[in-house]
Amino acid sequence: MPHYFVLGNWTDQGVRNVRESPKRIDAAKDLASKLGGRFEVYLTMGQYDFVGVGEMPNDEAVMQFALQIGSQGNARTTTLKAWTQGEATKVIAKLQ
Repeated sequence: MPHYFVLGNWTDQGVRNVRESPKRIDAAKDLASKLGGRFEVYLTMGQYDFVGVGEMPNDEAVMQFALQIGSQGNARTTTLKAWTQGEATKVIAKLQ
């Protein structure tokens, strides 16, 4: 299953409602599960307020996930598709 990283920052609304963030994280995990994937969130210090790590069945599912989360207005995110070393090695082996 494809891997994804989500880099996120809270919006002003998200910060005002920070006490609700544990519930929002649980809701994100539930949504990922309903879409056939899994998702973990780590709160971070530095440039990003949180980093999500997950697997989703395809790009369409992760797009639906990102739009659903983003439409709530609590965070701005950047989604990165990732490849394992093994997956990348297969691609690199095809280089001419």
